[in-house]
Amino acid sequence: MKQYVRTLPQILSVILFVLSVISSSAMPFPKGNQRAKYNFNSQWLLKTGDVEDGQKVDINDASWSKITLPRAFNEDDAFKLPIEDHTTGIVWYRKHFKLSAKDKGKKIFLEFEGIRFGGEFYLNGKQISIHENGVMAFGFDITDDVFFGNKENVLAVRIDNSWKYAERATGTTYQWNNINFNANYGGIPKNVFLHVTDKVYQTLPLYSNLKTTGTYIYAREINISKKNAQVFAESEVRNEYSVDKTVSFEMQIEDMNGHVIKKIKSSPTDLKAGETKTIGVNSLVDNLEFWSWGYGYLYNVYTTLYVDNIPVDVVKTRTGFRKTAFRNGMVELNDRVLQMKGYAQRTSNEWPAVGMSVPAWLSDFSNRLIVEGNGNLVRWMHVTPWKQDVESCDRVGLIQAMPAGDAEKDVTGRQWKQRVELMRDAIIYNRNNPSILFYESGNESISEEHMADMKAVRDRYDPYGGRAIGSREMLDSKIAEYGGEMLYINKSAHIPMWATEYCRDEALRKYWDEFTPPYHKNGDGPLHKGQDASAYNHNQDSFAKETVTRWYDYFRARPGRGKRVSSGGTNIIFSDSNTHYRGAENYRRSGEVDAMRIPKDAFYAHRVMWDGWVDVENHRTHIVGHWNYTPQTVKDVLVVSSGDQVELFINGQSQGMGERSYRFLFTFKNIQWQAGKIEAISYDNSKAILSRSEIKTAGDPVALKMKVMHAPDGFKADGADLALIEVETVDKDGNRCPTSEVLASFSLSGAAEWRGGIAQGKDNYILSKELPLEAGVNRVLVRSTNTAGKVTLTASAKGLKSATVSFESVPFKQKDGLAEYISGEYQSSNLERGKTPVGASFKPSRQSIDIVAATAGSNEDKAKLSYDDNELSEWTNDGNIRTGWIKYELERDATISEIELKLTGWRMRSYPIIITVDDVEVYRGDTEKSLGYISIPIKPTRGRFVKIQLMGQSSDEDAFGGIVEVTGTKELDLYKDPKALDAKGQLRIVEAEVYEAL
Repeated sequence: MKQYVRTLPQILSVILFVLSVISSSAMPFPKGNQRAKYNFNSQWLLKTGDVEDGQKVDINDASWSKITLPRAFNEDDAFKLPIEDHTTGIVWYRKHFKLSAKDKGKKIFLEFEGIRFGGEFYLNGKQISIHENGVMAFGFDITDDVFFGNKENVLAVRIDNSWKYAERATGTTYQWNNINFNANYGGIPKNVFLHVTDKVYQTLPLYSNLKTTGTYIYAREINISKKNAQVFAESEVRNEYSVDKTVSFEMQIEDMNGHVIKKIKSSPTDLKAGETKTIGVNSLVDNLEFWSWGYGYLYNVYTTLYVDNIPVDVVKTRTGFRKTAFRNGMVELNDRVLQMKGYAQRTSNEWPAVGMSVPAWLSDFSNRLIVEGNGNLVRWMHVTPWKQDVESCDRVGLIQAMPAGDAEKDVTGRQWKQRVELMRDAIIYNRNNPSILFYESGNESISEEHMADMKAVRDRYDPYGGRAIGSREMLDSKIAEYGGEMLYINKSAHIPMWATEYCRDEALRKYWDEFTPPYHKNGDGPLHKGQDASAYNHNQDSFAKETVTRWYDYFRARPGRGKRVSSGGTNIIFSDSNTHYRGAENYRRSGEVDAMRIPKDAFYAHRVMWDGWVDVENHRTHIVGHWNYTPQTVKDVLVVSSGDQVELFINGQSQGMGERSYRFLFTFKNIQWQAGKIEAISYDNSKAILSRSEIKTAGDPVALKMKVMHAPDGFKADGADLALIEVETVDKDGNRCPTSEVLASFSLSGAAEWRGGIAQGKDNYILSKELPLEAGVNRVLVRSTNTAGKVTLTASAKGLKSATVSFESVPFKQKDGLAEYISGEYQSSNLERGKTPVGASFKPSRQSIDIVAATAGSNEDKAKLSYDDNELSEWTNDGNIRTGWIKYELERDATISEIELKLTGWRMRSYPIIITVDDVEVYRGDTEKSLGYISIPIKPTRGRFVKIQLMGQSSDEDAFGGIVEVTGTKELDLYKDPKALDAKGQLRIVEAEVYEAL
């Protein structure tokens, strides 16, 4: 079903528009002119290994594998092999196709969304170009080399996906082609399109090879309350006729109901033969719907190029309009502050046995799940996401942080230039996608000079997109527009600081706890590179608890908690990934959902904590785990809730109130299991009910149950579409049996190919037709063939009633290798969260009191560094305990209720200190270890001078376990200061803050 469903009256009201304005997918122009964008994925041939003369037209390729793109040649490796063992080498792709004789005299372009890694391209035996960055989209002008009519064309592509691939012109390797981060799904794992245009045309946004920038749609003077904005449309246009042309340019905006809400046309201008120029129009547009988190409202903007008042070229750009601001340490979307809550996800976003090459509906399924879990941001890691995921985030209402490409450090010379070029290409290609709010210039800090390079690219190609450009760790940058650390808490009163990665712990979904088969004691597992890896071998109980613990630091530093705030962060990662790992399996399991997107308890924990723009706006409660145990089981029950109090009931009998920690976690200790129903009810402080959650004991397993999921408009017989089938073990009432671990056997018949699922075991059960139903559930993938027809899948298991599902694949029309159907055009927008709410998103809960001066026992000239809003500076004494004091003068007398500190060595060092307010002692003790800031509540005390004094030697011991880096060193070793470890008499303060309650 198409995205826009129109009634007959609506169709009649826009019929004149339809006749004159067409999309880029091959609708006819008036007077026979045409621009077409074809799906070019059909009828490819694949051969692994190098082929002598593989580019020649007349070689015999009849024995080559017949495939439909997108398709990595080594897709079978996905999750079967660790990333370092992914198959590499040379591979050839070939395609035979024809173009209509009526297209002769027009311009013909190829658009590749990306290959992996370097490729040579041949058309009809002639090399047309190469492409080498292994990430970004690129294009070719094949007008002069293509045949028309009945004469067949042969496109041949030789691709090398070596980890060591080097740029031919310079011999330089690409930093982002890194064996730890960028899963090597080689060949052509992304979509390919063919474009047909007039010789007067709007260029494509493909700077690689074509050197063109395409169309740019943006809005200025955005007024959210009045629902209007000045909308601009600009296109780079080119005249490839041998004579001058008189052209004009028109913009038409169509809403999601198919109504044209604005139409404006430029005055004529001359375009000389061979000339390229940018032309555009703009107009005030009223009654706009603004794109927002969970509200993927998109418009079709048609830009039409006229020659002598006859339309010759129309481009459809699907885009959205929103207003952003990045100031006062906060992110604003549509005039409302939004704390970033989401995931740092591998750009491969992969699935077992298919890698990244999934249909558009499955991209939506995965990305929308983040939104349904109340995430608002996905930070793609290391390399630019492919266009399908970018457009998917537009539809589902998920904010994106878009990188260019790197590994984990700044570089110089040609490698830096490669990064700048990739950012340029990515911005040009993706600047019309409203979901992108951040451009990431580096996965680690880069120099100020390099930050200026990246900002200059943004300012040249996307000056009005409303996007911040920054990098991880740019904590003291004067150029970056956002920053944020990995694993630690940052706050700022200036540019937004959000954690680019936090909570990288891992947990296999099948492990509930140590009381449930297979009885996984938390932390059990092998060492990783000789280091303790217990943090990477959680069970579900402890993993959920850890996610609450880690988010709490960001929540308590959220907007509304003073002038210096945290803008949130992204948990690493969303779905289990076939990239570097540290736990027992050979893939990464730190996802809140597994590789088949089945949620873990941590997913539901986040859904509770994240349900609001800043403060919690919708209350939720989630009981961690299941309720199927043996009678002798006594265990702690964990509940994640946004309420102030939580009461637990078993079969209606109260078990009392939970012990609250980390704001959202409620623990009920030593609960004796009883069969039946367990219920958690949350209350506010007045005992009014806010939310509730319940779990029932499931009965004995009696049967299997299956559910089929595919695209809303059907399972296409194109040789590439996928259907996702969920399989459960259920009791007699149809309830899932959460402790069942049966081995299911599958039988597939009809018009589909088996791709299977994933589970713990040999080769992770990749492509196996036997699959354990871990924790009572699993999922499998089947892929369509090129023949439409019935598909039947049967699942059976010993002692259980089998299940069978049947569904039909629908015909897919293609001719001579070209198809008009482009799946992304048929996926609906997610509007479920609704428009951006009106009003403040947070209620201030405390007020900061500015520090205006300081005296100190030593190094007084550097005392200001401890309250300068720069987390890369600090004050320290000279190492003698007697000089270990600093006294702050506040801007005014205040009733002080809280002191917040960031102390050097915060993760491993405890400082014994005394705090006084106007010489009245308000605190004495050892500071906590933390992932950044510590909060010290004190009895409200009125005064103006706050003194912090060391009263003994500090002590050092890591409080968070050794987080092992991919290098094999502990992550702690990368950040600790050796001098801090040796000088026990040092007091070292990165930031000090003083607060009073409101």
